[in-house]
Amino acid sequence: MADLLLVGATGMVGEAVVRAAPQGLHILVRRPADDLPAGVRQSVTPTQQWQAEIAAAAPTVVASALGTTIRQAGSQGAFRAVDHDLLLAVAKAAREAGARHFITVSSIGASARSANFYLRTKGEVEEALGAMGFERVDILRPGLLTGERKGPFRAGEVIAMIAAPLTDALMLGRMRRYRSIPATTVARAIVALAQGGGVGTHIHEHDGIVRIAG
Repeated sequence: MADLLLVGATGMVGEAVVRAAPQGLHILVRRPADDLPAGVRQSVTPTQQWQAEIAAAAPTVVASALGTTIRQAGSQGAFRAVDHDLLLAVAKAAREAGARHFITVSSIGASARSANFYLRTKGEVEEALGAMGFERVDILRPGLLTGERKGPFRAGEVIAMIAAPLTDALMLGRMRRYRSIPATTVARAIVALAQGGGVGTHIHEHDGIVRIAG
């Protein structure tokens, strides 16, 4: 596979990418990740130094599983600092380092013209990535992510995961894009996309992510 650098490796999707990726994956983290598979290399450094780390690594493909919530971040500003500012700083550094392919996890419903702050922020990131000059950009827009999540207990998410089999069954036609999806499936899609070629900006929603994941 093309050399792949991952940011956001300690979240639910990121950890699944680490487990799914072939040897040669390079992860950029603020805190050491435990129990890494053989062949995974990690660089532990503050986010302020990520640009230099990316320049030194000169990866062909960069994937981002960075993401938080407004509640977890504590404010809209703190949320935007991660999901917009940090992500685009990583992308800019990747482009300057010669990366040709950028992959990111966004959200279903993302739109730069959304009235919802969360979805508008995600949409603005998508538009900015598409204008950065990468040969290929892949944007994954999952619905509710299911799986084992570390960190603070989120009652709303737990309830939603429990209800997902029923609510998913009711989502037909165009509503299928809002179905829940395992984080492991999203991770397999990221790994598969990193090994592919092609050009252009591509948006993948529920059925597309499942198909790519195989």
